Amino acid sequence: MKSIVQKLGGSLASATRQPEPNVLLFAFLLNLPWELLQIPLFKAMPTLAHWDGVMVCLRAAAGDGVIALLAFWAIALLGGTRNWIARLSIRTLCTYVVIGLLFTVVVEYWATQVAGRWQYAAAMPRLPLLETGLLPLLQWVLIPPLLLWVVRRQLAQP
Repeated sequence: MKSIVQKLGGSLASATRQPEPNVLLFAFLLNLPWELLQIPLFKAMPTLAHWDGVMVCLRAAAGDGVIALLAFWAIALLGGTRNWIARLSIRTLCTYVVIGLLFTVVVEYWATQVAGRWQYAAAMPRLPLLETGLLPLLQWVLIPPLLLWVVRRQLAQP
């Protein structure tokens, strides 16, 4: 039994040394409060049953984590290394944010204009032409610098 616990502990420690699990986990944790605060800005959210609303926010934060991970991999492909966070520059940070913004615009447009997955409430400010909500875009400007800082610190721990 002790060896199983040691193996699991070693596997977990190994996973926390990789950038991808950290990006996914911390993106989820940092985006979840934002998703909860946006509830009044989506048409059906304030009237959903509590648990249904929680599940919608959990899925949205998980989706934000996936976008963060896709943007991470795009930068890794462009730079040729998964360790780019260790040498983070303003240019790389800006590229990461732009890639995440592009993913977000596509997802928001598809979800609201094509698939009808959700609708914005009247209070949601929107981009002209695309009608994409501005707060989901602002989310991708404010959270990624914090996300990369947290992940960088986590990966630098001995």
